[in-house]
Amino acid sequence: MHKITSYLMLDEQAKELVDLVHGTHIGLTFSETAVLLLLLSSPNAIFTKEELLHVGWPERVVAPTSLTQCISTLRKKLEPYTEVQLKTVARRGYQLHVSEQSHVKMLAINDADAIRDAIVGVSAWTKVAGIIMLGVILTLVWYWSDHHAVVKRVAKWNADKYISLNIGGTLGTAQVLYIDDEEHLHPSWWQKHLAPEGNHISGLPYFSAFAATDGKNYSMAICPSLDAKDCNGKGIINITSIDATPAGLDMAEFIPLSKKMEERIRYNRIVLPIDDKGAGELLEHNYHADIYFPVAGELLVRTDLSMSLVYEGENRGKFYSTSCITDQDCLTTPIKYTIRGEFEQYQTQIDDLNVDVFHVKVSQKELTKPDEVSHSAMQFYRAIRKHDIRDEDLFYYRVYQNQGTAVWIVPQMGQLLAWTQYTQVKL
Repeated sequence: MHKITSYLMLDEQAKELVDLVHGTHIGLTFSETAVLLLLLSSPNAIFTKEELLHVGWPERVVAPTSLTQCISTLRKKLEPYTEVQLKTVARRGYQLHVSEQSHVKMLAINDADAIRDAIVGVSAWTKVAGIIMLGVILTLVWYWSDHHAVVKRVAKWNADKYISLNIGGTLGTAQVLYIDDEEHLHPSWWQKHLAPEGNHISGLPYFSAFAATDGKNYSMAICPSLDAKDCNGKGIINITSIDATPAGLDMAEFIPLSKKMEERIRYNRIVLPIDDKGAGELLEHNYHADIYFPVAGELLVRTDLSMSLVYEGENRGKFYSTSCITDQDCLTTPIKYTIRGEFEQYQTQIDDLNVDVFHVKVSQKELTKPDEVSHSAMQFYRAIRKHDIRDEDLFYYRVYQNQGTAVWIVPQMGQLLAWTQYTQVKL
């Protein structure tokens, strides 16, 4: 077998050209084989017509046209291989020239052969070690990825339990989201913060609810609708206990007090026109909630929470969140905390509950310090201040959404549950 290029061979015995790239064979006559073999013996050398006639037609006398026809046929058979040129040198003879580009064309084949030889040639133990090393590298890449961070967070939560609640004298059931090492899931851990003697309100014949605990906080998110899908955002109640001591919240007093607080101090909530037909290139998804924190012997504290998502791709975009904290007597001038960042959205499940996880990478934080903080709101100031100094990555869980509302677990004062009103604004 004689090498013409890195991928084209001349098989003298079989009288054919062998193309290693395409696996094809091109037949040659005796004369074509002999002439090409002589030309290959000294590439770029010029061979006379007499020399080529002598090897192509030994011991025979033939006309020069026989050589001309042989050269013409060889050129046609070599035509697909542009780097191989059979040249005519005027009044001197013929020359075979092979371009360097043939080596470039063969590079992929040679690399593949080298890789195959390397794999086949090593010992079984080396192969196993290589596979293990590759597995370790892939595991480390996965471990440090954002997706793995989300998986680790979600794995802590469960949603396979329900509790009974008595809200305003009406009995209902709430699905519970809880951290997996939490043992205190008896309904009393939520119910004990509502004063039995004052737990009677009118206008709440039924309700749908979610409950949550991170092992420290106990949250209730309640909507006055028979089914969660029918919740229209009106009359939502969000209560979170941040102290193990029973708060003794009187629901009959709480309902008018909460309405008064929301009407008196409203920073983040915005009332938009119904069926607004505005046009814009950006769509803002806004979620708003009022969350109340009853503590025994303390003023009622409220967080006015607003979150906005502006998508810049299918599952990513800008995230904005603003919290404004006040107490019922306005002794605490507003504690305002704003977060801006980029979010990645992941769809997952907590037991049979479909959940959207928003991993927010914080790029900007702004804390507006109040002029005065009441004793009741001091622990909120400490928690917000800690967030401002420390947090760079935050995880928000949207555990339910219908057309006008959504239920979120929010990373504030631990993990808080909030049933939010949902609106869209074209910007």
